Amino acid sequence: MTAYAIARLQDAPLHEEIAEYIERIPATFEPYGGRFLVHVTPHEVKEGSWSGGIVMIGFPGLDEARDWWDSPAYQEIAPLRSRHIEGDIILVDGVADDYNPAATAEAMRAALSA
Repeated sequence: MTAYAIARLQDAPLHEEIAEYIERIPATFEPYGGRFLVHVTPHEVKEGSWSGGIVMIGFPGLDEARDWWDSPAYQEIAPLRSRHIEGDIILVDGVADDYNPAATAEAMRAALSA
């Protein structure tokens, strides 16, 4: 099942270390089957507030996403970003191809009536 690394990064002044981080990050996730799905592209806020940039990297599964995050290659470059950009980063499993939201709603209703 596809998994995702999702980052909501605050706006920050340009810095040489950020440019280096961006240059080097693909080499850290490619061995784990990762690829950019969103990389600080413009976004449209429909509800609430959402400042900063969004990055999403897709992986074949959560194990690969965790292995990438914990890898020496990524941990070596992570400070290049974290010294200059604050943000929130999560790893999350996607839903299965056969995911049925109606079944989820049914389970919720069953729990509510129990």
